[in-house]
Amino acid sequence: MLQYLMDTLTHMDTSNEKSLYDSDFYQWTLHNANLLRQGRLTELDIENIAEELEYMGNSSKRELASRLVVLIMHLLKWQYQPKRRSRSWGTTIITQRAEIERLLENSPSLKNNIETVIDKEFITAKRMFEVETKIKIKDLPATCPYTFEQLMDDGFLPE
Repeated sequence: MLQYLMDTLTHMDTSNEKSLYDSDFYQWTLHNANLLRQGRLTELDIENIAEELEYMGNSSKRELASRLVVLIMHLLKWQYQPKRRSRSWGTTIITQRAEIERLLENSPSLKNNIETVIDKEFITAKRMFEVETKIKIKDLPATCPYTFEQLMDDGFLPE
């Protein structure tokens, strides 16, 4: 059945490419992967392939940003609420560090301008921290008090 689908898709002309992309994304991916494997490059849906590749790259950037927010917020909680420290916070810190490390291993270029990304995500982390803890943003540093090296250091916990 899958081979029949692949054969059918292979014979589709590129004028139907846009409608297939819009109507059945999975089928579109199979079709374009098959065209690539066959070396039929002129039949590829180049515009949408480029768009999807950019989206995939941006997805990794969004994941890095999200994980940095969670990590920074938990380090702030650890630092500013020492009497409330919990294993759960420690586990979250370890998990976020491990996942950020994995992301950076798979996509080392995400580390470019990481300090700028940290500064940006620190703003979001402070907002979330304030809502969760009721500690005012004005009582926190203006810039992220943790370097990238500290954020990624399994032995670092702020006091």
